[in-house]
Amino acid sequence: MNNRFSSSRTRIFRQSANGFTLIEIIIVIVIIGLIVAAAGNRIFGKAEQAKAGLAKSHIAEISAQLDLYKLETGRYPTTAEGLKALVQAPSGVANWNGPYVKNADSIKDTWNNEMIYRSPGSDNRPFEIISLGSDGKEGGEGASKDITSWQ
Repeated sequence: MNNRFSSSRTRIFRQSANGFTLIEIIIVIVIIGLIVAAAGNRIFGKAEQAKAGLAKSHIAEISAQLDLYKLETGRYPTTAEGLKALVQAPSGVANWNGPYVKNADSIKDTWNNEMIYRSPGSDNRPFEIISLGSDGKEGGEGASKDITSWQ
């Protein structure tokens, strides 16, 4: 009786030890892939929104430095001088007490693109700073939308 129990037990063990079929493994891999893709879209979408928010605050910081530049020199940098006037003194500018930002990379947006500077700006504003968003081109929607200093 002991031998019968032992041999039937061995048969049950062998039948259950066959493992997964190829189709079962493929289905599990597809399900895991769908979950990772859905989670990835959510995570990367939030990252671009965060970069846009960071670009807005960076433009506000540069705007404050431009105000300090004007306070010390008596004028805003010209369009030709650009934001580089915050890093290096333009020729013929008296009372320049900079640099007003750490380095040339400080005047780039969060996507490492050059920001556009105009003085005077649109709608009779003294200046305008524009980041072209994640795509680096004018216009766009979502993360690619342009961010200006007067939004």
